[in-house]
Amino acid sequence: MSTTAQLQTPYGDTTTAEQVLDGVDLTGRRAIVTGGASGIGVETARSLAAHGAAVTIAVRDTAAGDATKQEIESSGAAGAVDVRPLDLADLHSVAAFVAGWDGPLDLLINNAGVMALPERVLTPRGQELHLATNHLGHFALATGLHAALAASGSARVVSLSSSAHLQSPFLFDDPSFAFIPYTPFLGYGQSKSANALFAVEADRRWAADGIRTFSVMPGGIATRLQRHVDPEVLAAARREAGADGQMKTIEQGAATSVFAATSTLLDGLGGLYLEDCGQAHVVTKRADSDGRHGVAAYALDPANAERLWAWSEAAIA
Repeated sequence: MSTTAQLQTPYGDTTTAEQVLDGVDLTGRRAIVTGGASGIGVETARSLAAHGAAVTIAVRDTAAGDATKQEIESSGAAGAVDVRPLDLADLHSVAAFVAGWDGPLDLLINNAGVMALPERVLTPRGQELHLATNHLGHFALATGLHAALAASGSARVVSLSSSAHLQSPFLFDDPSFAFIPYTPFLGYGQSKSANALFAVEADRRWAADGIRTFSVMPGGIATRLQRHVDPEVLAAARREAGADGQMKTIEQGAATSVFAATSTLLDGLGGLYLEDCGQAHVVTKRADSDGRHGVAAYALDPANAERLWAWSEAAIA
């Protein structure tokens, strides 16, 4: 892969989801948005439904999902909205969701996640919670829904990564921190590298089935995702990275997810890491990034991606 961005788009860091979808008709398209009842997931679901897509909000908190459904419906959305329970950290919940899905699926937005948990938390299966929720749950969901995605003929899978992937590659020898000392952003960063690698390998495996896969960095947005992070720590991190501290709005934060899911500018492409509705430049060392932009070469490496897929299959077995 080239170390410079190849994709040219008319969008940027202030683009909103509505601007991406201007003139787009999604009638007849079916979408799933995990975590669609909070943060940018709400705007992602709302904007897709507003343009005619039938949207399923997949959430742990179905009461919050129902409230979001009512909010979207009251806004006059053209597409239907339904709510279904999904706990990504519980593979039984993922399996139940997959078993309950019927018919083709056009858009799978792997939006839900947890961030910077202050202490290492393990699931009952012994998997670190960032990894279990952000990657393995979505891996099980996407692979479980492969037949439905293939039935679409032109499906897209969008996995939300983060610039935090620059904090850590995937730690194949110690993914749950049995030996390596756990830190909140090491755990989160590893899971976000996994999200990018998933998109690379899924696209390689599934493009022939009409399924194209992307990972996206939505940008810095103030949502409940950062509830475990000290605000002063966030501000200091932005200053250290050389950022101006400017945060995106919710509408701007959802734009790259919606771009990846719907834009014809991406026809024939896949496996890309996108930011600000465009292709990120590849960096080989952290000094080459301001901390918010760019994708690490290890997060796009095909050998890493293939190895992670095999590891993930074993981890959810």
